[in-house]
Amino acid sequence: MGGFNLNEMMAAAKQHAEELQKKMAQTVIEATAGGGSVTVKMNGQKQLLSIKIDPEVVKSGDVEMLQDLVTAAVNEGSRRVDQAMQSNLSGMMGGMGLPGF
Repeated sequence: MGGFNLNEMMAAAKQHAEELQKKMAQTVIEATAGGGSVTVKMNGQKQLLSIKIDPEVVKSGDVEMLQDLVTAAVNEGSRRVDQAMQSNLSGMMGGMGLPGF
């Protein structure tokens, strides 16, 4: 009789978690704000890899606007990392045959 084996399920969950961490570490997300005035790249661990700022934004001298654009781009990048994580997690959990995934 094929019973429920908690140890096997836990081992599979651990393996899937390790795979997810590796995949997210290799993931690079790009996000923009201000119509492309500020672009950020962030990895799947939410580490900021780069920021590009259009020189025209700097020329305006509006520091508050630039700060807002950088904040918006970083927040968008973080949101996209969360989406990628959720998408990957759902795919992996679905493969485990768990209800609700």
